[in-house]
Amino acid sequence: MVGTGYVFICLCCGLSAGLIGRYKRSSFWLWFAIGFVIPILGTIAALLWRFEDNEVYRECDECGHVIPLYQQVCNRCGADQEWPEELEAEELPSAAG
Repeated sequence: MVGTGYVFICLCCGLSAGLIGRYKRSSFWLWFAIGFVIPILGTIAALLWRFEDNEVYRECDECGHVIPLYQQVCNRCGADQEWPEELEAEELPSAAG
C-alpha cells in the first residue's frame, strides 16, 4: 500500500510534465517519461525547456526536408548539413557574453 502513493505521485508528475511539454510543442511521451522517472525535477525541467516554435528552420540540401537549424544531419536522407551562409555573415552571440 505504501508504494501506491509513490506511483500515484509519479503518474501525476509524469502527466504534468507531459502536458507542459506538449504545450511547448515537444513530445508528450518523452516529457511524460522524464516526469515519471524524476517526479518533481522532470516537471521543473519541462517548465524551463524552450518552446519548439521559436526554432529557426532550414531546408536540407539533398532532399528538401525542413529541419531545425541546430541539426547537423537530415532525419530523412541522412545527409550532412553545412552551416548556412546567411548566418555566417551575421555576428552570432558568443558564449563569453
